[in-house]
Amino acid sequence: MSDNPISQFIAHTIESLEAKNFVRLALFNRRDKNNTLRTASAKVISIKKGERLSFVLRHQTKDITQNCMFEEVRSLLEAMFANDFLQADLFTLSANYYLTISPNGTAKLRIGPATETMQPSLSHDKEKARLIAPEENTYLYRLGITTSEGKVKNDMQDKYRQINKYVEIIDGVLKSVEMDNSFSVADMGAGKGYLTFALYDYLVNVLHKTPSVVGVELRKELVDKCNTIAKESGFGGLSFAEGTIVDAKLPKLDMLIALHACDTATDDAIFMGMKANAKVIVVAPCCHKQIRKQINPVGNLSRITQFGILKERQAELLTDGLRALIMEAYGYKTNVFEFIATEHTPKNVLIVGIKQRELATPDPKVLEQIADIKKVYGIEYHQLEKLLEKGM
Repeated sequence: MSDNPISQFIAHTIESLEAKNFVRLALFNRRDKNNTLRTASAKVISIKKGERLSFVLRHQTKDITQNCMFEEVRSLLEAMFANDFLQADLFTLSANYYLTISPNGTAKLRIGPATETMQPSLSHDKEKARLIAPEENTYLYRLGITTSEGKVKNDMQDKYRQINKYVEIIDGVLKSVEMDNSFSVADMGAGKGYLTFALYDYLVNVLHKTPSVVGVELRKELVDKCNTIAKESGFGGLSFAEGTIVDAKLPKLDMLIALHACDTATDDAIFMGMKANAKVIVVAPCCHKQIRKQINPVGNLSRITQFGILKERQAELLTDGLRALIMEAYGYKTNVFEFIATEHTPKNVLIVGIKQRELATPDPKVLEQIADIKKVYGIEYHQLEKLLEKGM
């Protein structure tokens, strides 16, 4: 076998295909950041003409599937490493192989123990069933996601995936909480209404609920447009209202949602939900300036936050981690997880809180944990704390 790490990686790929212990292959880290090809992944499928290595080439606005015979794999991978990607991971039943190529051409191959124990099915997967169907869908068409024929536009594929992932997550959340059939939802900062419409559609037409959903949005032109589309779609329980998160006049509230509210606007949304005693609070934070300005850790931690990018990431972790803990102190069971893969959007953290306990005062044990964390990082206060101290 060649001493060249790239050649070795390709050889291991071919050997695993021939030995039938290949699991999957992933290529990423673009050579040219202007290239529309973002990532590539491959798996073995079985078709009428025999087994093929099926590549999914994920571009900025579309996915392209390319099936190749095993004897074509070498030349295809050589071209990809030469022109497109600087990293690749190969997973087999016997070992994992990790290839890294520097911009100057130096390559390293690391071999690790196998993490996969089962070979995937060779069946040619059909397109994943979507919870929100694009066909004959008025709001998806009026919002520019689909064509008049009900086909998702190429440049809206990521948005369509995001919509379905969002609905899937909300569906999972609702399964873990008791709600009346006619519950109320407020979507704070609804924007163009993509996710608000999809949620209402799913609740009514799939789960057969009778919810009251209001989307709160500051821009009047978007509010007017969304109300018109809601009427055209026959969505009688869906409305949009002009206003900010802080000033919104909300009716009885069972669920509050705020996606990508910037910096402390996320805290405003959480506070509104907690003040309304909402059973469910779902937020996807955006920007973390308030905590970032305060971070001044003691001891050796200061050696880490001296780097701007690491300080920024630490601010994200601390801000959202403290939000989750503060909510727990007030009786919510919280979870923090990925909203949608970072290849689709970098704003991908979702915080979900489900009310489980009615507390006369915040849990002192959790408050003590919060105080300890703030002390270590030199944080004076978290905005959500201030809001709760003043308003609860």
